[in-house]
Parts: sequence; C-alpha cells; structure tokens
Amino acid sequence: MAANFRRVESVEGLIEATADEGTREIIVTADLSEVPSVGLLPGQTLRSDSDSFPVLSFRGQTDGIRLSSDNTVADVDLITSPERRALWNDYSVPGLGTMSLRAVRTTGRVQILARDKVRSGHIEVDGLDIRVADARGEIERPRGYGVYVLHGAFTLWNMQPDENAVLTADLVNLSAGRFGSPVLGSGVFVSGAGDQGGRIDVQRLETGAVYIDGKIAPGTADEIAGGVFVVYGAHVDTVINRGPVFTYGPNDMALDNWGTVDRWLIKEKVTTRGPSGIGFINFGSIRDLRVESPIETWGQGARGFNVYSGTIERAEFDRLVTHADGAVGIQISRPIGTLVVRRGIETFGGTGPSLVKGVVQTFSAIGLSIKTGGSARSVSIDGGVITHGESILPLELAGSVDTCGSSEGFPVTGVKERFHDRLRHLVRWHAASSQFADPG
Repeated sequence: MAANFRRVESVEGLIEATADEGTREIIVTADLSEVPSVGLLPGQTLRSDSDSFPVLSFRGQTDGIRLSSDNTVADVDLITSPERRALWNDYSVPGLGTMSLRAVRTTGRVQILARDKVRSGHIEVDGLDIRVADARGEIERPRGYGVYVLHGAFTLWNMQPDENAVLTADLVNLSAGRFGSPVLGSGVFVSGAGDQGGRIDVQRLETGAVYIDGKIAPGTADEIAGGVFVVYGAHVDTVINRGPVFTYGPNDMALDNWGTVDRWLIKEKVTTRGPSGIGFINFGSIRDLRVESPIETWGQGARGFNVYSGTIERAEFDRLVTHADGAVGIQISRPIGTLVVRRGIETFGGTGPSLVKGVVQTFSAIGLSIKTGGSARSVSIDGGVITHGESILPLELAGSVDTCGSSEGFPVTGVKERFHDRLRHLVRWHAASSQFADPG
C-alpha cells in the first residue's frame, strides 16, 4: 500500500496518523475506546475498509473529530457524550474546501459553522444517523419573529455577516433520534447569517426519520425547536422528508421554514405532541409544497399548518387533524397562491392559548382560518372541514379567496369582496354539523 495510506488499530496509531502530513487516508480497522479529541489535517480522509463500522468511543466530556478542509469521514461510528460534538470544524482555516460525510453514525452532535476565518466551503452528506444528541447548551442561536431557535443534532450555519461569504451543500439521508428516544434540541438545522449577510445554498436536503424534544419549559414564549428547520439566509432547491418527523415537547415545530425553498416534499407522517407544537410553519418563501401523508397534532395550541410571513405559491396536503384547544387546522395570515387538501381538515378542540411570534395568543380550533391580511388565489378542499369543539366554526374568513371549490360540491366562485359573506352563510348553515359542504 502507498505510503500515504495508513491502517490504524490503536488509539496511539490514530493520534500519529492524524498528526502526519504525509498520511492522506486513515483506515480504521478496529474498535477504539478512550480516544482523545483528534483533528484531521487538510486533505485527510478517515474511513473503514469494510462494512463493520468500527466504533470510536471518545473520552468523557471531550469532542470527537475536528475537521479542517477537504476532509472525508466515512463508514465509522463515533461516540461522544450526547452534548458534545462528534464532528465539528476548525474556524481558523479560510475555507472548508469540500467536506464529505458518508455512512456515519454518531452519538453526539454534528456541527459545521462558518465563523471567524471560515468564509466558504461545500458540505456533502450522504448517510448520517445521529442516534443521541443534546444541542440545548449552545448559547449563540438564530433569532427572528420574536423567538430564538435551538441548535440541531445536525447544525450547518453560516454565521458570517458578509453576504459574499457563501457555503454550499448537498445533504441526503440524514436522520436523528429514535421513536421514544428523541434528540434534544432541534433535529436538522440549516441556516445563513440572517435575512442579510452570509448565506447557504443547498441543492438537496433529504431526511429519514427525525424525532426531537426541545425540552423547552412549558410557558416559555421566546424559544422554539424544529425537527427539520430551514432558517433565514438559506436557499434550498429541494427538501424531501422521506421518513416520519415527530416532536414531543412544547414549542417544537416539526417542520419550519424561514428561508427560501423551491420544492418541499413530505412523504411520511408529521406528528407533534407538545403544546404549541406546529406541524408545518412558514415564515419564508416556498414555491411548491406537497404533503403526501397526514399532519396530526396533539398539544394545546398545536396548529397543523401556518403561513405567518413570506408566501407559498402552491401547498397541497393529504389530511390535517388537531386534537386540542386553540389548535387551528390551517391558518393563513399572508397572501398565498393555491391551497389543496385531499382528505379534509378535522379539529377536536375548543378555544385556548397558542404561541405566535413569541407572544401567546388565544385561538379557537377552527378548521380553516384566513386572517386579515391573508388571501389565496384558489382553495380546494375534499373530505370536508369538520370541527368537534362546542361552538367552534369550521371556517374563519377575514381575508379573501378568488376561487374556492370541492369535488364534494361546495363550489364558491366570485368576486373577492363577496367571498367572506358567502362563506359566513355556509358556516351558519352548517354550524350544527360543523361540516364544510355545499348547502345546495
């Protein structure tokens, strides 16, 4: 084997290889324990040469592998304390080059930041499974819309204030947590510096199963966590959630967008269990959102889908169900394009509190709510809008809709100014059954 390859089967061998500028590829051939924190030199690769996934267990309360630039880590299992970083990067290099993670398993966080001297880089992930992680201890957090965002088990953040500092990424096959054993904090977190400043351009963001619990204290108004969170300053060509997204705690958003997404596809069920745990919330811009499985929420004030800022050109849903007071099915507060629901909206709660932009407000568990300032070019709902709470109407329409229809027969088409009055009539007519349909 060429001299720039080195096989290591001991902690001492690993330390020597990572410090040797002549070693370009480090091949781990055995499980290693009590490993101190180590750093890869620019251009180094650390991998296994088999499917055995050798385990590198790092010393307690130390981080794992520090990346520099043009590094690859593949086919290994890294174990640190949950709150420590299994992988992170050196901030003293001017650029990350191309940084690749392939078929990596971790206990511990993965954190890549552009800060200090780091101003550029391309990050490729194909297969990253973070079993256990706790990201709640990070103090520097993105802030917007009245709240701070907790870091993720996977965090990719361009913190540079200069808009010419750009990261690019292609991120597929990321998963975090396990059912009943979520990661703590957010799950998958991708962010730029803000609405202005350094940005991140992502070709693909594709996730498997994601389970999170932010462990935010009940009643906290200025903190949120997200299962999959596209934060400000981020542009993503395509987001695909191939596995379920499940959140457990207060203020845990399953899916949240503050950035710009061209296409977002959700293939498996989205579930939230905690109060003010929203299924999908949008403050940014999405061209095409397609949800192929149900969104279901169980906590007080846990709304199904919201547009509070930005816009969505087209949003298509399978089914939305909420189970608690204040848990609106769909709430639209800004202009959008087309809204389609294939199998109905159903709510089971009454009136109660819910967190909005860092302020607790009171809502009724209305099925479809278009607020003042909200509008849609087209709304089409099959399967009905059903509310079970006492005196809870299926519809609230303080905004405007150009065209509204359903294959079940409530076509309502007309002048925007008359739409509100027409649907108020429909709601009164159906108040007893709370069924959204055509009175004929």
